[in-house]
Amino acid sequence: MNKQKNKYMERITNGIFTENPTFIMMLGMCPTLAVTTSAINGVGMGLSTTVVLALANLLISALRKFIPDKVRMPYYIVVVASLVTIVQLLLEAYIPSVNKALGVYIPLIVVNCIIFGRVEAYAAKNSVGVSFFDGIGMGLGFTVALIIIGAFRELLGSGMVFGFQALPESIEPIAIFVQAPGAFLVLAILTALQNKLKLPSATNVPGKEFKLACGGNCIECSGSTCSDNHEKINVSKDPLVKSKSTKNVEAEKENSKGGLIR
Repeated sequence: MNKQKNKYMERITNGIFTENPTFIMMLGMCPTLAVTTSAINGVGMGLSTTVVLALANLLISALRKFIPDKVRMPYYIVVVASLVTIVQLLLEAYIPSVNKALGVYIPLIVVNCIIFGRVEAYAAKNSVGVSFFDGIGMGLGFTVALIIIGAFRELLGSGMVFGFQALPESIEPIAIFVQAPGAFLVLAILTALQNKLKLPSATNVPGKEFKLACGGNCIECSGSTCSDNHEKINVSKDPLVKSKSTKNVEAEKENSKGGLIR
């Protein structure tokens, strides 16, 4: 029981710290840059995405054995779109101010690459419990990132955080930070700090002590199953493994020739 609880907690901490979708995986940049004009907007978007992500992981994991591989993407789209519609209707009914502030970016959760990435890479291959907690962890990691970026932009752009005055009125805010260019500036500053401190991210190729689920080397990434591609790349770069695989291929060719001669 304790082992199972530890596994669930590992999934949550993994999403917040180890594989944070914004700061480490660099996914979901569109809503990240668009809605973080304030910290409260980050909370609304992050929690909405968390609900959709956790439930999508749960449903896809539960149905994974019944979904034909060739049509799995339409299945994912239907499930995610249905969940997003429910979340949007709930926001419109009970928190209309948040729904109005986030606007079109709530429906656009349907095409958020964080959700489809986790559904494809994790939920479709793992059990219901860990997939559900993986969705919660990734969603909370996304929420934390949005709050940090939104708080920075709100503080620098208006002198406030969560609507409360944080800077003295004598300090003139820099209005550009609550405008569109401010999102790029804040994200660039935070990414530069990551690189300066040599923290793991999608822009840095991690070492042996740290490995992202997707492989981490975005330059050489291709295809839909990124981790499998990276394993193939690593095998091709290992001369010992490569030589063994070459010998096996040559042996198979010789055997096939021998069969034809007989």
